Amino acid sequence: MDLRPIGVFDSGVGGLTAVRELRKLLPGEDILYFADTANVPYGGRDVGQLRALAAAATEKLCGLGAKALLVACGTISSNCIGEVGKASGLPYCGVVLPASRAAAGTTKNGRVGVLSTEATARSGAFERAIKAAGEDIEVFSYGTGLLVPLAEAGRTDYSDMDVREAVNTAVEPLRDKGIDTLVLGCTHFPLLAGAISRAMEGVTLIDTGEMGAVEFASILKENGLLSGRRAGGVLTCLVSGDKRSFAQSAAIFLPEDMGSVRIENA
Repeated sequence: MDLRPIGVFDSGVGGLTAVRELRKLLPGEDILYFADTANVPYGGRDVGQLRALAAAATEKLCGLGAKALLVACGTISSNCIGEVGKASGLPYCGVVLPASRAAAGTTKNGRVGVLSTEATARSGAFERAIKAAGEDIEVFSYGTGLLVPLAEAGRTDYSDMDVREAVNTAVEPLRDKGIDTLVLGCTHFPLLAGAISRAMEGVTLIDTGEMGAVEFASILKENGLLSGRRAGGVLTCLVSGDKRSFAQSAAIFLPEDMGSVRIENA
């Protein structure tokens, strides 16, 4: 029995897709979620900047007593996930490998698309991981900076003209590739899953946050790190930017939970 909290971090609200799934899988676990909204988005940053941001988030959560870390950020998971393990010395998990394995196991025609931030696309991490899981799979990747700001602002409806235009522009390079599976390679993107599905009808979407949470839960069990409680876990969100803006966006991810969520300045 380990009553210490789980540590989870992302550049903003996107990682709450993973937190939402964790709370379903492990409702008795306390969770510390660090949202680095003062520095969102991460997608346009270089690797050196990403390493520094990952190190700062890791140090913060370790200093607060986290027992394991889930990197609920596709950009960090793609570019410097190893740094998190070295800096923390704790069991950890990213979202790239779990989502890639899920995509390889889902595709029927062997053609998989990845929609991510620009930094994630540049890293090639999803392509390598998907091909490692299924070497005959063709992978088509595209990075966009259009969707994270919309998700952070809570604008997700396909009927919104700006959302429709941004989503259609983002998926356009993947439309003629014949993909049957699309990895949402940024944990912000599942919030726009409805709109993306409208733009890519008939394509199965892979939620990186959900897949990362499932694997992370297994890691906690394997390492004997579960609290043993079946309910009552507390979610505390530590926000580096504006708390009010975060709370408004977070309510879209966790509408049924917001009354019990603690939101504090990081």
